[in-house]
Order: sequence, then structure tokens, then C-alpha cells
Amino acid sequence: MERVLVSACLLGRPVRYDGGSKPRADRILLRWRAEGRLVSCCPEVEGGLPVPRPPAEIAPAKRLKVCAIDGKDVTDPFVRGAEAALATARRHDIKMAVLKDDSPSCGSTRIYDGTFTGRSVAGSGVTTRLLQRHGIRVFSEHALDEAAAYLTALEDPDHHDR
Repeated sequence: MERVLVSACLLGRPVRYDGGSKPRADRILLRWRAEGRLVSCCPEVEGGLPVPRPPAEIAPAKRLKVCAIDGKDVTDPFVRGAEAALATARRHDIKMAVLKDDSPSCGSTRIYDGTFTGRSVAGSGVTTRLLQRHGIRVFSEHALDEAAAYLTALEDPDHHDR
């Protein structure tokens, strides 16, 4: 059975920068949870950042630097967290992930623009980039139908021919 790496905040764990979560009671995630497929991960916490913590965004035009709203460079814990997420994925032989969009760690289609003004732009977070470089397919929480189709194809490679 294929396992799926999932942002802990999407599973209701209070790990976000503000101490909250972003639970998704989607039928697909609920089914995967019941099937025992989900592997929870919060790269920011695993990288050593506290809860709560100052919000952070990828610095504009500096795609390898993550800064907190107070100006502190927090790139290192973001990189450590991404490496921890990759290690978790490898440990469970995970080939796909569902991660929280807009996050400087987990965003897969959108991230905030680095100005702390609430504007998001097309882009991906530190963890998403590392997972993708290692062949792990990353979906946002808004693409669960696509993620489910991908999981079906992983488990039954001939499924698309039917």
C-alpha cells in the first residue's frame, strides 16, 4: 500500500506559525487516513522552529533565502525541515505528498511574495522543491482529486489504459 506524506496542519495538528492548524475534512484525506496511508509531517517544526513563531516568507528575488517578518534569516531551519521531510518520505518509501499551499515550506503552486503584504505568487516552498528534486510528486490541498488519481496510477500502473 502506498503511503502519502501530508502537512501536519492539514491533519489538524496545531503547528502553524500562529499556533493554529488548517484541517481539511476532505473525503479523500479521510479515506486515506482510515486506510492508514497518511504520514504526517511539519517541516518547519522538524527543522527546529517553535510554535508559535514569527511568520516567514521566501525573500523576493532571493529564492534560497527565507526571512521572518522581523528580518531574521530562517533559511537554515527551513532547509533542515525539508531534509527531515525527505528522510521521512524515504523511510516510508513515499512517492507523493499533499502539502499546504502558500507555505514557504510546503507551497506547491503558490507562496507568499516575501513582502509580508498577503500577496501570493506562483512558486513553491523549500520542502516541495527538495521533494520534487528527489522524484516525489507534490500536490496542494486544493488538488486532492488529482492526487487521488495519481495514487491510483501508482498502485495500478495499467489503470490509465482501462
